[in-house]
Amino acid sequence: MRRLIALALLCLSLTACLQQRPPAPLAELPPLRLVPAALGHELSVQQKLHFRFGTQQRELDALLEVDASEVRLAVQALGQTGVNLRWDGTELHQQRASWLPETVRGERVLDDLQFVLWPADAIRAALPPDWRLEEQGGERRLLHGDTVWLSATRLDAQRVRLENFAERYSLEIESADVGAPGP
Repeated sequence: MRRLIALALLCLSLTACLQQRPPAPLAELPPLRLVPAALGHELSVQQKLHFRFGTQQRELDALLEVDASEVRLAVQALGQTGVNLRWDGTELHQQRASWLPETVRGERVLDDLQFVLWPADAIRAALPPDWRLEEQGGERRLLHGDTVWLSATRLDAQRVRLENFAERYSLEIESADVGAPGP
């Protein structure tokens, strides 16, 4: 009987561990890697990020600055910096905290950011021929065939919800203007 209980507990433990690992993406989204100047204006905003992945939820703070030469993003959780990103249109530089899950990749963060903020024409120009961007009203959708893999919906003037169906997460972004970016 003890062996049966031990086996059951082991199975439950393994199941819990397996559920902690993120599943493989359902599709490989095309990288955007748009140059900073393609945004068309300078930007400096503080953001509250509400991240959902399955049953997990996280609240993060971010500071985003964009000028013609560089995108700078710092993301913090509980007062600790998790990621610092710099993108100059050629190279992505990132510093990551050791506690940050490996599934949070700077490349994906940059692509999500650009999908939400950059002009539709710049995004379309970066897409492979078998992908397309649709935009209607306050919604933007990235499709491969007839399947929507990424969407961004403007909830109001300050909030956007990003749904990544390929990697099974959502992100609600609330932004507040903090003025012109620094040098």
